[in-house]
Amino acid sequence: MTEAPLLGELMPWSVPGLRLGRGWVRSAHPDVLTARWQRLADAPADQRSVLFGASRARTVDSAVAQLPGQRTPSFRLARDPGPCPEPVRIRHGALDRLWLLPDQRVLDAARPELWRVADAAQLFACVQPPGVGGPAVAFSAELPDGHRPGRAPGRIHPLYRRPGGREPNLAPGLTRYLSALLGRAVGPEDLLAWTAAVTGVPDSPGAPDSPGTARPGEEVPVPLTGDPELWAEGLALGHRLLRLHTFGRHVGDQHSGGQHVGDQQSGGQHAPERFRLPDGRRPFVRERVTGFPEQLDHDAESESLLLGTGRIAPVPRAAWAVGTAGVPVLSSWFAARSIDPEARPGSLEALGLSGWPQQFTAELIELATVLTLLAELRPQQAALLRRLRGAGIGAAELREAGVLPVPERARRPASVLSHREEGPEGQFALL
Repeated sequence: MTEAPLLGELMPWSVPGLRLGRGWVRSAHPDVLTARWQRLADAPADQRSVLFGASRARTVDSAVAQLPGQRTPSFRLARDPGPCPEPVRIRHGALDRLWLLPDQRVLDAARPELWRVADAAQLFACVQPPGVGGPAVAFSAELPDGHRPGRAPGRIHPLYRRPGGREPNLAPGLTRYLSALLGRAVGPEDLLAWTAAVTGVPDSPGAPDSPGTARPGEEVPVPLTGDPELWAEGLALGHRLLRLHTFGRHVGDQHSGGQHVGDQQSGGQHAPERFRLPDGRRPFVRERVTGFPEQLDHDAESESLLLGTGRIAPVPRAAWAVGTAGVPVLSSWFAARSIDPEARPGSLEALGLSGWPQQFTAELIELATVLTLLAELRPQQAALLRRLRGAGIGAAELREAGVLPVPERARRPASVLSHREEGPEGQFALL
């Protein structure tokens, strides 16, 4: 079997996942974060330290710089917390979207190098834990936290090394080599789309040598091809997968030549695609949710999600089965919105919503639709992998072409000087 190149070779610059250090800085609803911050800011100095939850990396006396691109105070929390930082949307795990307080004073390891390149033109890839039922690599338009159930945070691979979709984070010469081989332009988003297509469901899920599955070192093989017809099929499939993974934010297609085709004057922002199931179906609320539901379950016979007193249908069994590390995505999504039974009374983690907002139900419907459509594309992914088996471009060919190994500089972040970054205690950082 041809030894496929690894994701870490094709996208050489990667950053460890975020290490938050405390749970109260992340929530499913931005209003919860605002309330938690206000309680922290209003607390007397001696109680503020207890509420904060000190770690080896952060205390209320830590002096740290602003996160790039964020307007937050840099004075010590013990001295002046300042106004609440505006919560930002992040990707939590493979397919959940939560909110985070973007303030280095409350985050143990915020990974500033990621924040410098996180904008409307950026896309991220993050390796997921091995296991049947979920993708080997997750893709997002939001900055991911790298969370993986039961494991250390995964490494995050940005598609671009600089803001504005500049300097692709790809092995030097890779797109030029593939363009010449395939007889068509190959851009960075094409490479990412192809990766999405071939890192799906293999013939034997979990087998270490199967293309598209994580190896013991948590690296993912990415088989390539020089067959123009096969490439075109994989590209169309991959761009569809990227649109699903990004909840409609990815707008590239197989005709884009890898260009980001959003409104460039508005930074690539556009209205996200609204997805529907085959035949125009879409899950909707059959019975209204009342109170705060205690559990989420699935009834296969009626194809319904049971959310306390509420019921949402149709949601096929295939959507419920999608999971990471053996945990259904929908179950993880609900747990992130439930009251934490282990939260200490009076702690910031214990401060949450008193009722179930309609926004959560809308998000659940959207997620269930995306999971259903992802599951329906798996047979196409498996068929693509079968056709690639033993006939793809391997790491040896890339080494012969001089694409691999990548130079060490490609594994380091690029210098980004476009952000005016404030250092600790209001000083300006020297870059």
